[in-house]
Amino acid sequence: MEISVRDLLTVLHGIGFGALFMLAFSGAIGVIYATSIADTHWQPSAGASRMFRFYLISMAVLAWLTVISGAYVVYPWYRAVPPPGTTDLSAYPQHLLQSSPLTAGWHAYGMEWKEHIAWLTPIAMTMVAYVFIKYGPRLVRFRQLRTAVLGFTLVAFFATAVAGLCGAFLGKFAPVRGGAEIVLLQVK
Repeated sequence: MEISVRDLLTVLHGIGFGALFMLAFSGAIGVIYATSIADTHWQPSAGASRMFRFYLISMAVLAWLTVISGAYVVYPWYRAVPPPGTTDLSAYPQHLLQSSPLTAGWHAYGMEWKEHIAWLTPIAMTMVAYVFIKYGPRLVRFRQLRTAVLGFTLVAFFATAVAGLCGAFLGKFAPVRGGAEIVLLQVK
């Protein structure tokens, strides 16, 4: 069994950072929603508040790691320009997609959406973490602010879902491949 360096870093970007970030949404949305319900007097313990601050900071860090690794590690490989006369475009995902009218839309819509909408996620989650850290249990008194935080969390979830779905389909039609091979298991 082997995997290339590009495969490994692409998996780390999508599954390591991105999917872990998506999994973390259930906890974040649950606690934020609990603070947003009218007539709720949610007063977390000091330990619970610290844990949730750590949770939100971790989510923001994962969001930034996902977007930065995608934009500055995986995306340049995706946009690689083939040398003149190249007929096998499998090592050049963008050009591979654009070479057929049946797959050109995956670049025109899928990658364009992915590369732009993904930046909403870390910005929104950083704001959510900041507001929860700044206000803590006092956030219960500010219904509109709680609703805005929940809204930004949902925007981040939607942006992550769109970017992840587009990334999964792009990886199916034009995977980023290449680089040095890493042998994981050698069967004799």
